[in-house]
Amino acid sequence: MNKNEKKATRQSYGEALVELGKQNEKIVVLDADLAGATKTNLFAKEYPERFFDMGIAEANMMGTAAGLATCGKIPYASTFAVFAAGRAYDQIRNSICYPKLNVKICATHAGITVGEDGATHQMLEDIALMRTLPNMTVISPSDDVQTKWVIQEISKIDGPVYVRLARLSTPIIYEKDQNFEIGKAIQIGEGTDATVFATGVTVAEAIKAQEQLKAEGISIRVVDIHTIKPIDKDIIIKCAKETKKLISIEDHSIIGGLGSAISEVLTDEYPTKLERMGIKDTFGKSGKAEELMKYFKITADDICTYLRGG
Repeated sequence: MNKNEKKATRQSYGEALVELGKQNEKIVVLDADLAGATKTNLFAKEYPERFFDMGIAEANMMGTAAGLATCGKIPYASTFAVFAAGRAYDQIRNSICYPKLNVKICATHAGITVGEDGATHQMLEDIALMRTLPNMTVISPSDDVQTKWVIQEISKIDGPVYVRLARLSTPIIYEKDQNFEIGKAIQIGEGTDATVFATGVTVAEAIKAQEQLKAEGISIRVVDIHTIKPIDKDIIIKCAKETKKLISIEDHSIIGGLGSAISEVLTDEYPTKLERMGIKDTFGKSGKAEELMKYFKITADDICTYLRGG
């Protein structure tokens, strides 16, 4: 992990769109008056004839994206996660997922790491909402390299996809030649004392904890579950059998998110205790992203404290 080089996955998204636009003329991008924040403005500058600013009308944007998909286009629809998954849920459910249309919903500013925008804009429920929808693929990339791969890869699959992106700049974890596959998690390390399952911005925190605990003689493995749905059942069961403790950590509610998805697998396949770290059935607060991660106990230090028995 390159601790010195950081980039927000929303920025990586914007850059990936430009590259994808060069390769495929079917790519069109829609935004809901937030192109500067979601970074779709990078695509708009290069391909203005394939960019549509729908204004503050998220439901209409999703309906339009569905219509474009029926005409053979590959629409990428973007806004903040709270507006995409929340305000436009009905259109995503009935106009995109029900007919299984080829729409890619790339939602930025997810989780409490939105920071100062506060509880109304801190979407902590989007993974829960999106993964319950039939036909929907749900992906939460952790760094620049993985995000750019995701944006390319989802253009090749037919059907709805929800990609969860962050405002916060996070360390670059992977080398550019890293091999990824939708539905297959990435295991980092071979530790047997514990497995930490993480997704999105918390993957870097899990790796920090891994490094800190190694110096103390506690060996953990980190599993980056970038694809929440379909989830990698095999690696969850493997880790449950091979490690003494299991932890999930996410910038999302512990109800319905990564921890819940893992718990469902364990209940069905290999009943095991899972410590779920995340937002515990509450709304967020206004504050700096790093301060909020500490407040809600989703940092490397919190993983270390739990595994030390504190």
